[in-house]
Amino acid sequence: MSNVLDQIRDLDPNDPGRWPIVFRAGAIGIVFVVAVVALVYFLAWKPKKPEIDTARAEEGTLLTTLEQKAKKAANLDAYKAQLAEMEQSFGAMLRKLPNKTEVPNLLTDISQQGSGAGLDQKLFQPAQQVNKDFYAELPIKMRLTGSYHAIGAFVSGIAALPRIVTLHDVEIVPASKDAGADQLQLDVTAKTYRYLDEEEQASQVKPAPAKSKKRPGRKAKA
Repeated sequence: MSNVLDQIRDLDPNDPGRWPIVFRAGAIGIVFVVAVVALVYFLAWKPKKPEIDTARAEEGTLLTTLEQKAKKAANLDAYKAQLAEMEQSFGAMLRKLPNKTEVPNLLTDISQQGSGAGLDQKLFQPAQQVNKDFYAELPIKMRLTGSYHAIGAFVSGIAALPRIVTLHDVEIVPASKDAGADQLQLDVTAKTYRYLDEEEQASQVKPAPAKSKKRPGRKAKA
Protein backbone atom coordinates (compact mmCIF):
# COMPACT_ATOMS: atom_id res chain seq x y z
CA MET A 1 0.00 0.00 0.00
CA SER A 2 2.85 2.35 0.81
CA ASN A 3 4.43 1.60 -2.57
CA VAL A 4 1.23 2.65 -4.35
CA LEU A 5 1.07 5.88 -2.40
CA ASP A 6 4.70 6.59 -3.19
CA GLN A 7 4.05 6.00 -6.89
CA ILE A 8 1.10 8.38 -6.80
CA ARG A 9 3.23 11.08 -5.16
CA ASP A 10 5.92 10.61 -7.81
CA LEU A 11 3.49 11.13 -10.71
CA ASP A 12 4.20 14.25 -12.76
CA PRO A 13 0.88 15.95 -13.57
CA ASN A 14 2.57 17.81 -16.46
CA ASP A 15 3.75 14.59 -18.12
CA PRO A 16 0.99 11.95 -17.87
CA GLY A 17 2.56 10.06 -20.78
CA ARG A 18 5.30 8.72 -18.47
CA TRP A 19 2.76 7.44 -15.90
CA PRO A 20 2.47 3.69 -15.41
CA ILE A 21 -0.27 2.22 -17.59
CA VAL A 22 -2.45 1.42 -14.59
CA PHE A 23 -2.57 5.06 -13.50
CA ARG A 24 -3.06 6.28 -17.06
CA ALA A 25 -6.00 3.89 -17.49
CA GLY A 26 -7.45 5.02 -14.17
CA ALA A 27 -7.09 8.70 -15.10
CA ILE A 28 -8.74 8.06 -18.48
CA GLY A 29 -11.58 6.21 -16.72
CA ILE A 30 -12.12 9.11 -14.30
CA VAL A 31 -12.11 11.64 -17.14
CA PHE A 32 -14.57 9.47 -19.06
CA VAL A 33 -16.94 9.17 -16.09
CA VAL A 34 -16.82 12.94 -15.45
CA ALA A 35 -17.51 13.61 -19.14
CA VAL A 36 -20.46 11.20 -19.18
CA VAL A 37 -21.94 12.77 -16.03
CA ALA A 38 -21.53 16.25 -17.52
CA LEU A 39 -23.19 15.20 -20.77
CA VAL A 40 -26.08 13.58 -18.90
CA TYR A 41 -26.53 16.70 -16.77
CA PHE A 42 -26.45 19.23 -19.60
CA LEU A 43 -28.23 17.17 -22.27
CA ALA A 44 -30.77 15.17 -20.25
CA TRP A 45 -31.21 16.41 -16.69
CA LYS A 46 -31.02 20.21 -17.02
CA PRO A 47 -33.59 20.57 -19.89
CA LYS A 48 -36.00 18.27 -18.05
CA LYS A 49 -35.57 19.91 -14.64
CA PRO A 50 -38.55 22.34 -14.99
CA GLU A 51 -40.79 19.41 -15.99
CA ILE A 52 -39.50 17.38 -13.05
CA ASP A 53 -40.16 20.29 -10.65
CA THR A 54 -43.67 20.68 -12.06
CA ALA A 55 -44.28 16.95 -11.73
CA ARG A 56 -43.10 17.01 -8.12
CA ALA A 57 -45.41 19.95 -7.36
CA GLU A 58 -48.34 18.12 -8.95
CA GLU A 59 -47.42 15.03 -6.98
CA GLY A 60 -47.59 17.05 -3.75
CA THR A 61 -50.97 18.47 -4.72
CA LEU A 62 -52.31 15.04 -5.59
CA LEU A 63 -51.06 13.60 -2.31
CA THR A 64 -52.78 16.42 -0.39
CA THR A 65 -56.02 15.82 -2.31
CA LEU A 66 -55.72 12.09 -1.67
CA GLU A 67 -55.28 12.68 2.06
CA GLN A 68 -58.33 14.96 2.17
CA LYS A 69 -60.47 12.45 0.29
CA ALA A 70 -59.22 9.66 2.52
CA LYS A 71 -60.26 11.65 5.59
CA LYS A 72 -63.69 12.31 4.07
CA ALA A 73 -64.09 8.65 3.21
CA ALA A 74 -63.15 7.72 6.77
CA ASN A 75 -65.79 10.16 8.12
CA LEU A 76 -68.44 9.22 5.54
CA ASP A 77 -70.57 7.33 8.06
CA ALA A 78 -70.43 10.29 10.45
CA TYR A 79 -71.47 12.66 7.64
CA LYS A 80 -74.39 10.39 6.73
CA ALA A 81 -75.53 10.27 10.35
CA GLN A 82 -75.26 14.06 10.60
CA LEU A 83 -77.25 14.48 7.38
CA ALA A 84 -79.97 12.14 8.66
CA GLU A 85 -80.12 14.12 11.90
CA MET A 86 -80.41 17.42 9.98
CA GLU A 87 -83.19 16.01 7.80
CA GLN A 88 -85.03 14.82 10.90
CA SER A 89 -84.70 18.24 12.56
CA PHE A 90 -85.81 19.98 9.37
CA GLY A 91 -88.85 17.69 9.14
CA ALA A 92 -89.73 18.46 12.75
CA MET A 93 -89.56 22.19 12.02
CA LEU A 94 -91.75 21.79 8.93
CA ARG A 95 -94.36 20.01 11.02
CA LYS A 96 -94.55 23.13 13.18
CA LEU A 97 -95.58 25.22 10.16
CA PRO A 98 -99.35 25.28 9.67
CA ASN A 99 -101.03 24.80 6.32
CA LYS A 100 -103.75 26.97 4.83
CA THR A 101 -106.59 25.36 6.76
CA GLU A 102 -104.81 25.62 10.12
CA VAL A 103 -103.95 29.33 9.91
CA PRO A 104 -107.34 30.68 11.13
CA ASN A 105 -107.19 28.46 14.23
CA LEU A 106 -103.62 29.58 14.89
CA LEU A 107 -104.63 33.25 14.68
CA THR A 108 -107.40 32.52 17.18
CA ASP A 109 -104.88 30.84 19.51
CA ILE A 110 -102.57 33.85 19.31
CA SER A 111 -105.44 36.22 20.04
CA GLN A 112 -106.61 34.13 23.00
CA GLN A 113 -103.15 34.22 24.57
CA GLY A 114 -103.69 37.89 25.37
CA SER A 115 -107.05 37.48 27.01
CA GLY A 116 -105.90 34.32 28.76
CA ALA A 117 -103.03 36.26 30.33
CA GLY A 118 -105.39 38.98 31.55
CA LEU A 119 -104.51 41.59 28.93
CA ASP A 120 -106.97 43.94 27.25
CA GLN A 121 -106.58 43.57 23.48
CA LYS A 122 -106.77 46.94 21.74
CA LEU A 123 -105.53 45.87 18.29
CA PHE A 124 -105.25 42.59 16.42
CA GLN A 125 -104.47 43.31 12.78
CA PRO A 126 -103.14 40.53 10.49
CA ALA A 127 -101.04 42.03 7.68
CA GLN A 128 -100.37 40.72 4.19
CA GLN A 129 -98.25 37.58 4.14
CA VAL A 130 -94.68 37.74 2.88
CA ASN A 131 -93.62 34.77 0.73
CA LYS A 132 -90.13 33.32 1.14
CA ASP A 133 -88.52 30.29 -0.54
CA PHE A 134 -90.71 27.52 0.85
CA TYR A 135 -92.70 29.31 3.54
CA ALA A 136 -94.65 32.51 4.11
CA GLU A 137 -94.48 34.97 7.00
CA LEU A 138 -97.81 36.03 8.49
CA PRO A 139 -97.26 39.24 10.52
CA ILE A 140 -99.89 40.37 13.03
CA LYS A 141 -99.82 43.80 14.63
CA MET A 142 -101.03 43.69 18.22
CA ARG A 143 -101.64 46.23 20.97
CA LEU A 144 -102.34 44.95 24.46
CA THR A 145 -102.64 46.64 27.83
CA GLY A 146 -102.23 45.15 31.27
CA SER A 147 -99.79 44.58 34.10
CA TYR A 148 -96.14 43.63 33.76
CA HIS A 149 -96.83 40.10 34.99
CA ALA A 150 -99.70 39.71 32.51
CA ILE A 151 -97.39 40.71 29.66
CA GLY A 152 -94.87 38.12 30.86
CA ALA A 153 -97.58 35.47 30.93
CA PHE A 154 -98.61 36.42 27.38
CA VAL A 155 -95.02 36.04 26.11
CA SER A 156 -94.71 32.66 27.85
CA GLY A 157 -98.02 31.53 26.33
CA ILE A 158 -96.85 32.50 22.83
CA ALA A 159 -93.62 30.55 23.32
CA ALA A 160 -95.58 27.47 24.45
CA LEU A 161 -97.75 27.30 21.31
CA PRO A 162 -97.23 24.14 19.25
CA ARG A 163 -96.66 26.25 16.14
CA ILE A 164 -93.75 28.62 15.53
CA VAL A 165 -94.63 32.19 16.55
CA THR A 166 -91.99 34.90 17.00
CA LEU A 167 -92.34 38.39 18.46
CA HIS A 168 -90.80 41.44 16.77
CA ASP A 169 -90.74 45.24 17.19
CA VAL A 170 -91.61 44.96 20.89
CA GLU A 171 -92.41 48.30 22.54
CA ILE A 172 -93.68 48.65 26.09
CA VAL A 173 -94.83 52.06 27.37
CA PRO A 174 -97.04 53.21 30.23
CA ALA A 175 -100.73 52.98 29.41
CA SER A 176 -103.09 55.93 29.71
CA LYS A 177 -103.53 57.60 33.09
CA ASP A 178 -107.09 56.31 33.34
CA ALA A 179 -105.87 52.70 33.11
CA GLY A 180 -103.97 52.77 36.40
CA ALA A 181 -100.38 53.23 37.53
CA ASP A 182 -99.37 49.61 37.05
CA GLN A 183 -100.86 49.28 33.58
CA LEU A 184 -98.57 49.03 30.55
CA GLN A 185 -99.19 49.12 26.82
CA LEU A 186 -97.51 46.48 24.66
CA ASP A 187 -97.12 47.10 20.93
CA VAL A 188 -95.71 44.06 19.17
CA THR A 189 -95.69 42.33 15.79
CA ALA A 190 -96.25 38.59 16.12
CA LYS A 191 -95.09 36.53 13.16
CA THR A 192 -96.22 33.03 12.42
CA TYR A 193 -95.14 31.01 9.43
CA ARG A 194 -96.99 28.88 6.90
CA TYR A 195 -95.56 26.18 4.67
CA LEU A 196 -96.10 26.83 0.96
CA ASP A 197 -97.28 23.84 -1.03
CA GLU A 198 -95.62 22.84 -4.31
CA GLU A 199 -98.11 24.79 -6.42
CA GLU A 200 -97.52 27.97 -4.43
CA GLN A 201 -93.75 27.53 -4.61
CA ALA A 202 -93.94 26.99 -8.37
CA SER A 203 -96.01 30.16 -8.80
CA GLN A 204 -93.19 32.18 -7.22
CA VAL A 205 -90.76 31.21 -9.99
CA LYS A 206 -91.47 33.75 -12.67
CA PRO A 207 -90.52 32.75 -16.21
CA ALA A 208 -87.85 34.86 -17.86
CA PRO A 209 -89.31 37.43 -20.24
CA ALA A 210 -89.09 36.35 -23.85
CA LYS A 211 -86.77 38.39 -26.00
CA SER A 212 -88.62 40.26 -28.67
CA LYS A 213 -87.41 39.53 -32.16
CA LYS A 214 -86.76 42.61 -34.24
CA ARG A 215 -88.07 42.44 -37.73
CA PRO A 216 -85.54 43.43 -40.36
CA GLY A 217 -86.28 46.85 -41.79
CA ARG A 218 -87.18 47.17 -45.42
CA LYS A 219 -84.72 48.90 -47.66
CA ALA A 220 -86.05 51.97 -49.39
CA LYS A 221 -86.28 51.67 -53.11
CA ALA A 222 -84.27 54.15 -55.06
